[in-house]
Amino acid sequence: MTENIYESPNSQILNESDEVVSHTVKEILFSFRGRIRRSTYWKSMLGMMGVFLILFLVVGALNVSEGAISLAMLILYLPLMWISFAIQVKRWHDRDKSGWWVLISFVPIIGPIWAFVENGCLAGTETANRFGPPEI
Repeated sequence: MTENIYESPNSQILNESDEVVSHTVKEILFSFRGRIRRSTYWKSMLGMMGVFLILFLVVGALNVSEGAISLAMLILYLPLMWISFAIQVKRWHDRDKSGWWVLISFVPIIGPIWAFVENGCLAGTETANRFGPPEI
């Protein structure tokens, strides 16, 4: 009997590790889990805006009715909104904040400015946080 019954109980404490993670393009664009760095955020957002602009120009160049253009833009807009929210949520996670902070963008005037500064300008936590290890 080597166990000391008078000893205080021990718990499993999570240690911060130097583990880093690498995401696939699918995980970056469609998943709401994990974290991404500022550089990945900017590449993803600028790439998404570029794709939307090209698709908008292609649809606009087609000689079709306004109703067809509106329907096409709606069909293109929905997946781009999903991607935008997924990228922003992961960026908020990198800042060690809940993904629900993405809703701050809907606050008039100050919300988009706040989201821009937090997501696009400020660095995330350097070590693992409650949302996982940092990205490579």
